[in-house]
Amino acid sequence: MIRLIIADDHAIVRGGLKQLFALSTDITVVGEAENSQQLLSFLDENAVDLVLLDLTMPDLGGVEMISRIRSQYPALPILILSMHNELQIVSRALKTGANGYLTKDNDPETLLTAIRRVAGDGRFIDPKLAEKMVFEFESSEPSKPHEKLSEREFQILQLLAKGQSLNDIGRDLAISNKTVSTYKARLFEKLHISNNAELIRYYDAHRLNM
Repeated sequence: MIRLIIADDHAIVRGGLKQLFALSTDITVVGEAENSQQLLSFLDENAVDLVLLDLTMPDLGGVEMISRIRSQYPALPILILSMHNELQIVSRALKTGANGYLTKDNDPETLLTAIRRVAGDGRFIDPKLAEKMVFEFESSEPSKPHEKLSEREFQILQLLAKGQSLNDIGRDLAISNKTVSTYKARLFEKLHISNNAELIRYYDAHRLNM
């Protein structure tokens, strides 16, 4: 039996998914979370086989949430179920540690297949996105400045945009303040910005809180 937790801030989505899984003989919902704190608290106290995660959570961005889960539970399978089909968002999620990615417009059977594959230590990419990723994303040069950021630079961008200080970021990521400052300088240069106010405007304009 696959024990999963549904992490989505919309109650109606969680309810619909629970009804779907109730019809399955090998999948059971052992928990729900409407924000990242609830999810992390549940994982700290309960055993699950898979996290079904929405990228748009109210407190932490999806990429940051994946990073937190992966750092604390390295072997725990994560399947993203999201409304977002932008290749940059998909790629970030997978590179950060998600084991699969599926958009919410897929049919129930595709979702069940994805859950079973990811829970079985496999990987699953939305069929509609897979070919597009191969032929468009991998063969193209980054078209936006933030697409040139490394994973660590992007992570620090998110934390700065959320108002965290260099000290807070250094503590959370277990790196020195000097290292954080170096990453900050690099991402400022790549984004062609000069201060935190411009960073926040860029972050919001490009909808990077995923």
